[in-house]
Amino acid sequence: MTYLRNGVSGLVNIKKKREKVSKPKYNMWECSGYMIALAWREKEKKVLVLCLLQALLAVISNLINLYISPKILSVVERKAAFSELIATILVFVILIMFCSAASAYVNSNKLYGRISVRCAIIAAINKKSCVTSYPNIEDEKFIKLRSKSGQATQSNSEATEAVWGTMVLLLQNVIGFVIYIVLLSMLDMWLVLVILATALMGYFVSKQLNGYGYRHREEEAEISGRLWYNIMQAKNYSAAKDIRIFGMKPWMEEISNKAMSAYKAFHRRANNIYIWGSLLDLVLAFFRNGLAYAYLIFLVLNNGLSVAEFLLYFSAVGGFTSWVSGILGSMTALYRQSLDISTVREFLEYPEPFLFDEGEQLPASKNRQHEIRLENVSFKYPNADSNTLENINLTIHPGEKLAVVGLNGAGKTTLVKLICGFFDPTEGKVLLDGQDIRKFNRREYYSMFSAVFQNFSLLAGTVAANVAQTEDNADMERVKICTQKAGLKQKIESLPDGYETYLNRSVYEDGTELSGGETQRLMLARALYKDAPFIILDEPTAALDPIAEADMYCKYNEMTKGCSSVYISHRLASTRFCDKILLIDNHRIAEEGAHKELLKLGGKYAELFAVQSKYYREGDVNEKKQEAVNVE
Repeated sequence: MTYLRNGVSGLVNIKKKREKVSKPKYNMWECSGYMIALAWREKEKKVLVLCLLQALLAVISNLINLYISPKILSVVERKAAFSELIATILVFVILIMFCSAASAYVNSNKLYGRISVRCAIIAAINKKSCVTSYPNIEDEKFIKLRSKSGQATQSNSEATEAVWGTMVLLLQNVIGFVIYIVLLSMLDMWLVLVILATALMGYFVSKQLNGYGYRHREEEAEISGRLWYNIMQAKNYSAAKDIRIFGMKPWMEEISNKAMSAYKAFHRRANNIYIWGSLLDLVLAFFRNGLAYAYLIFLVLNNGLSVAEFLLYFSAVGGFTSWVSGILGSMTALYRQSLDISTVREFLEYPEPFLFDEGEQLPASKNRQHEIRLENVSFKYPNADSNTLENINLTIHPGEKLAVVGLNGAGKTTLVKLICGFFDPTEGKVLLDGQDIRKFNRREYYSMFSAVFQNFSLLAGTVAANVAQTEDNADMERVKICTQKAGLKQKIESLPDGYETYLNRSVYEDGTELSGGETQRLMLARALYKDAPFIILDEPTAALDPIAEADMYCKYNEMTKGCSSVYISHRLASTRFCDKILLIDNHRIAEEGAHKELLKLGGKYAELFAVQSKYYREGDVNEKKQEAVNVE
């Protein structure tokens, strides 16, 4: 329930925090071009064709409606034959039926391609999230961009799909605008210029007001992130016991209510800004239309406009203002949608600090014998006040078994992350066989390691698939050997389906749930199956009972045979089987040597070992005294 401890202070800080946000990386036209190019690249050209057809059909339908009444009225004014009147009506009816049928066809088919393009963006976002360089996972800016990108793709109404409808509206409004401006220019160009001037004035003001959301997107992401995190934690079954035992419900409700209040306050401010923009549009539209209609009435009274012409121009003026407003409204909507699309692009193009496919291949070696060396390595986490590790010099020789010990927060896990290449040093180098690992394909470098970390990555699948990390072509004989070395063979073979037993009941109704210790053994079996040159064990016995732990110690040499290994543990007695022990203290390697050497040294390691062993010795003495009392 750590998140609750930071909830109140975080929400207070949000109210005070008003970050200055830079302009979007890509403008409206660049984002529109990106979506068009994406549809073309994803072989969804029908999206573009249907958009064009939809816009043209809308303009044609509008022109039919514009001319139908003046044309029929003109025939009546000329006192033409009845047959001509009927023919004129039939022509317009046929045109209306054709446009309606074509529009219905387009509308029923336009959705599929648009969804396909949005799904391609979702796939790209998921891929970026899964394969990005490890430091990005803990980068606050990257996390916020990922959150905003997810929001921009989560439904049909979000920018990555709704943008097609906006493009259609913009295209049809531009086409209609051009046609109507030609028509009205025959009436009076000054009228056209006045309408354009007022419309453009409204557009630029509205654009500034409607950009509020993007300028404050960092604030919105932080608020919504806290809100949804609180909601998800309230649904987290693993916290159910704590909530009931400690009576956390009122506390959680208080934090959630404050998060919701902050969320509502933000959107209330944003909507107030948008309302002012809408009011301005309304006032300007009233001025434009009033001026145009007054001028038309003047022409009827003084220049003798016919009834048919009056009706045509009267409709054209109203239509023209609609086209102008439509263009500006579509551009405003497109601008706002482009902000989200730009955010998606910024996320997908987020810089990668590591080399992957463009990196060099790993150096070849005989018998998988490699050496890792850390030279003058220091590391500081982003936004941290001080280094977590300083001036680390360490060599892991081929086949060497290294133990890393130290107090909580000493930097043991950070050291492992540097060795594994999850982070690059702030200063110094990590060398593989004398070469800086930064120049290698980092994905290939990861293949050098098998690991059991403190956080498990157990997936819903069979036992065999979780060990072999594949659904097909798993080497079952090897799976059995590895589970036996990890001390899990008897448990697995006792299950109804053995190695084909499904894990995770949240996915499979008949799935099996392993205990913490059994899961830790399964992760060890997975690491052994990979059979990499280096094996990393970060507190691998934390969830094991004493017998299982002792069994693992006895099998450690067998399990790590032919590999170099790094073993992290808080239990100093468990490090005796390692060739070398590092004690991390005060951000540095304080002591280095074998178990007996460090005890003889009488330093920090010996002190910590004495504290731990004293507990067990005192327990034995107390038990013997109690037994003697019972005998007496």
